[in-house]
Amino acid sequence: MKYKKHRLIRKIARLLKNFLARRSVYIERAVEPQNIINLAKKLRPVKTKFELVRVGGVGDGGYLLPDDLADLAACFSPGVAGTATFEMDLLQNRGVNSHLADFSVDGPPMGFQPISFTKRYIGTVNDEMFMTLDKWVSDQKEYASGLDMLLQMDIEGWEYPTLLSTSEEILKRFRIIVLELHDIESWGHPHFFRIAEAFFAKLLTHFHVVHNHPNNYCGVINLGGFDAPRVLEITLLRKDRSDALGYCSEFPHHLDVPNVAKYEDIPLPQGWYHFSEP
Repeated sequence: MKYKKHRLIRKIARLLKNFLARRSVYIERAVEPQNIINLAKKLRPVKTKFELVRVGGVGDGGYLLPDDLADLAACFSPGVAGTATFEMDLLQNRGVNSHLADFSVDGPPMGFQPISFTKRYIGTVNDEMFMTLDKWVSDQKEYASGLDMLLQMDIEGWEYPTLLSTSEEILKRFRIIVLELHDIESWGHPHFFRIAEAFFAKLLTHFHVVHNHPNNYCGVINLGGFDAPRVLEITLLRKDRSDALGYCSEFPHHLDVPNVAKYEDIPLPQGWYHFSEP
């Protein structure tokens, strides 16, 4: 009787799934929360020999970076939109100018004068609207210099396919990578979760996570009992620059500020860093 009951339930579920699919509604079993927790463990920030400094001022557009900014050839900054406070601070106070790229605007914002501006999105192909990170970087004279560079990327979810399609050679030319990490609510979907796993497997082969701060404008979602910010600010430092010297324990960091002042800041939920030591 129990076997027949299970068969009936599976048959009803299959019929319902097919019925909804014909109406462009798809049902999948969500990713197990423990699998999401295991991925979050990999994003627990570590300490290095470099203290963190804030670049870009207070509010959205400011990020925490390791104080390892000497002798950088340039910053590559896709996803400019209407602000360049990070790039302006980097140039004025660190002597590092930037290449900007964004199809959605016609030129650099705020009167900023970068090394170059490219009216294209950075993505996975080269056409009139998009350009790969490989092509963008390798076309610049700073690439030929052999010096390290910095990547600051806020491209509204395109970070996943863009960096997955970027060559190891280009990726390792960046000493520091600063990412606005989007679509974390989609980690609960099994197909997207596999993309996220591959994304971080590639990045964390060569980089330490040194900072992790939720964007307070976007809120938090519960994924099967696990609290996850919808958008994170992640900073990575290439592993050859410093060994990991233990895990960070200050959340938020004392230099963190809310992205949007009128909303309360969101500390990184404890589930992202309260793990047993390895």
